[in-house]
Amino acid sequence: MPLLILLAEDDPGIQMAVKDYLEFSGYSVITAKNGDEALHHLKTYHPHLIVADIKMPRKDGFELIQEVRERPEFRMLPVIFLTQRGSTADRILGYEAGCDLYLPKPFEMAELGAVIKNLLIRSQMEQSEQSINAQQGSIHSEEENHEDFHFTQRESEVLELLTQGLSNTEMGEKLYLSPRTVEKYVSSLLRKTDTNNRAELVSFTLKHHLIS
Repeated sequence: MPLLILLAEDDPGIQMAVKDYLEFSGYSVITAKNGDEALHHLKTYHPHLIVADIKMPRKDGFELIQEVRERPEFRMLPVIFLTQRGSTADRILGYEAGCDLYLPKPFEMAELGAVIKNLLIRSQMEQSEQSINAQQGSIHSEEENHEDFHFTQRESEVLELLTQGLSNTEMGEKLYLSPRTVEKYVSSLLRKTDTNNRAELVSFTLKHHLIS
């Protein structure tokens, strides 16, 4: 599934241009024309990243991000500010409000795309590391039962790509993970299926119909 980006921008032209560029780059995009609408979409869709203008009706970007950061589930959500206010003082206010990056208008779409890709990769890696660390204690204590496998969503995604013959690097590019994190998922799958190597894992997966 494509990663989801929430774009909060009240200028229809900029909103359309950014949305088209991001969708062409492979992301899913939901849009909001003010801060209140953005907060509603945030709670409904749980996006992977926010791109927000600062100057918006009802709630501006500063108010939006402050409310986002007050919610524990969104405290680590990557946020990019887009604004015509490019002074040092304005940038400081943006960072203090909780944004990760501040991109003054006018900006190049390629730069925005590079910034988004970098933040999403970092965010996905951090979430994956936390998930793996949380699971490691229980993995060793679980009794192996080949009739009832409990794979996480990420493990299932890695397993499906593994059966396609992809390398760690190729899987990482598709899942926005580092090769090292992919290898941790592969190791977890080997333990859960009691297999010794990737060839055995793929054979076991196909034999037991572990992927659709």
